[in-house]
Amino acid sequence: MTLQDVITAMERLYSIVHRTPLKRSKTIDRLTGKTVYLKMENAQKTGSFKIRGATNKIFSLTDREASQGVVAASAGNHAQGVALSGTMRGLSAKIYMPVSAPKAKVQATESYGAKVVLIGETYQEAYNAALSANGTFVHAFDDPHVIAGQGTVAFEMLQQCPELDTIIVPVGGGGLLAGTAVAVKETHPEIKLIGVQAEGAQATYKRFYGAPDERLPFVQSIADGLLVKETGRLTFPIIERYVDQMITVSDRDIACAILLMLEREKMLVEGAGASALAALLAKPHLIGGNKIGVMITGGNVDASRIPQFLDLAQSPKSSSLMI
Repeated sequence: MTLQDVITAMERLYSIVHRTPLKRSKTIDRLTGKTVYLKMENAQKTGSFKIRGATNKIFSLTDREASQGVVAASAGNHAQGVALSGTMRGLSAKIYMPVSAPKAKVQATESYGAKVVLIGETYQEAYNAALSANGTFVHAFDDPHVIAGQGTVAFEMLQQCPELDTIIVPVGGGGLLAGTAVAVKETHPEIKLIGVQAEGAQATYKRFYGAPDERLPFVQSIADGLLVKETGRLTFPIIERYVDQMITVSDRDIACAILLMLEREKMLVEGAGASALAALLAKPHLIGGNKIGVMITGGNVDASRIPQFLDLAQSPKSSSLMI
């Protein structure tokens, strides 16, 4: 995965995905004491940055690979990205999703033209099923074309605000952080890059700080998009090489960030989408720099979960989704 791969992805995606806003918030500036820029990928097609990596991968397939159709495993946002980009290229898409996947994400995936197969209680079970299916597999994060596609978010941010001195990125499997790392550090090595994981899904955080490379026995968080049990084979070496710092946030931190975005910015974002902001709000003392870019990565959340977020924000204890 090279800088040229991200540049090629920018050229490929230019007329396909949205160039999302880089939004300012006086409220967040006041709360953090910093100048904050929010990259609103919740306003992206399918409501998430995931469409970038999926589209870059699918539009890079050879005719022979494309003729087999595409297969993927996902708990939600990657599924929608693969479904829509597959439809745009005229391919059949089959997505394996765990039975615990949010209904809204399942329905959206089907509406974009994919066939959904609900199987297993966890993402891992859905992933294993997808690997044995017929078709060209599109990995959610551990693929060079997917990583390069996700890196285009950072390129856009730097075009919109070249003065950024710190960028904060949520981390599940690490595709977005790895792509961002190449895009940022190969062009602006002075910019500090911070990854954020949920306290209940710390695989990358732990390995980054020297823990053995082990698969977590379970993961839990309201940020379902971050529920990954092990580091990526391709993504982690890039993260290890380029990323400056990793931070973890609690479900309470994430819930508070979701509610702040809803109450002050009038936007409903999902748990994974709010986690980078949660780190800045909850732990500003750990984040250096003044002009801070924060990736708001997705907005696909069931509004019926708002009472849960309210309960979490008001309590030091957190109940969360476990897989």
